[in-house]
Amino acid sequence: MRTNSIDSIAIVGLGLIGASVLRAFRKSSVSTGRSILFKGYDPAFGEEDIARIRELGLDRFETDAARLYDADLIILAAPVMTNIALLDEIKRLAPPHALVSDVSSTKLAIALRAAELGLNFIGMHPIAGRERQGYDASDEELLTEKTVVLCAEGETEERPDVRELRELLESIRCLVVVMTPEEHDRIVANISHLPQLLSVALVTHCEKHIDKSGPGFSSLARLAGSPWEIWRDIVATNRENIVSELRSFCREIDTLATDVDNGNMDRIGERFEQANRLYGNLNKNSGS
Repeated sequence: MRTNSIDSIAIVGLGLIGASVLRAFRKSSVSTGRSILFKGYDPAFGEEDIARIRELGLDRFETDAARLYDADLIILAAPVMTNIALLDEIKRLAPPHALVSDVSSTKLAIALRAAELGLNFIGMHPIAGRERQGYDASDEELLTEKTVVLCAEGETEERPDVRELRELLESIRCLVVVMTPEEHDRIVANISHLPQLLSVALVTHCEKHIDKSGPGFSSLARLAGSPWEIWRDIVATNRENIVSELRSFCREIDTLATDVDNGNMDRIGERFEQANRLYGNLNKNSGS
């Protein structure tokens, strides 16, 4: 009788996050003495890419979908809409016991589709990244001490395969938190999607004078380097939450503008003091 052990992992999408997960899990498997088969696929890969990803820890680059999905754990690391579309193929080809997960930045849309298909699914979101994309930017330490959200409810969290996935994440020193897909999407709209769009808006708003800017502007503008091909799907699958955050922030900016216009230095100073405290706490919590 089959156990719930994760002995094989398939990763679909071998860019920054997919390759970093591969490298981290590979390092963990070596250090813990586990025997895990790592296989994966990326449609953009040529022969040189395949050779390099093997050097980074992939055992098999698998172009046959049936063989690719014949795994204990399937991790979808493509853009959100692509991951959702792949669920139908996985339903047809993957073994019933396979645990399907994804590293998308939004969780509700894919969770709803997986539930419709009756898949053994749990959403996963590593809160880590870089402006640079691709496996060349990957790092086995990218997820170290970073939060990884697992979207599970009730009995799902206690299933043996889900517990084993959590143990794998903890073995690479991820900080695992559990929440519902709905809660996840509301939170990331505030702390991830809003900052991204604000950075884009800032850079385009200041376009005429960017050549005269300094390091402070560059710090605020850093996220503007993120690729639209990734963010298109994120915005499309979390529109309601993002719109709510943008409109709430517009009200905050309008209040600040009124304080500046009225010369209300005390209230502006209070904002600075609050922001200084919060920034200090942020640095303390991040270990920087």
